[in-house]
Amino acid sequence: MANIQSTPSRLILKDGSTTITFDKAVGSATLQQRILLWSRKPVEFPLDEIDDIAVKSEQDGLSGAPIYHTVLHRRSGEVTVLTTEEAKDAEATVHTLRDFVGLAH
Repeated sequence: MANIQSTPSRLILKDGSTTITFDKAVGSATLQQRILLWSRKPVEFPLDEIDDIAVKSEQDGLSGAPIYHTVLHRRSGEVTVLTTEEAKDAEATVHTLRDFVGLAH
């Protein structure tokens, strides 16, 4: 399960090389990702740009096992994978994030 730290005004999700901070006080989210040893430039965007947060499932090509991702959709059309988890954990993560940013279920 993803590591989520939450206060009433701030939520931080950490999973693998991805960290996203939702900050209600400033009204923005900051996404930080690493690829191998390099950190990508942080991306900041307004919370109201978040269109949806959902579970996306796909099947592993080699083993055929299902893989579940928590994905964040932005109004710009950009989709970002935040976590890769078991189905029930991904659903719990989505529920927590949607509640925090104020998206209906």
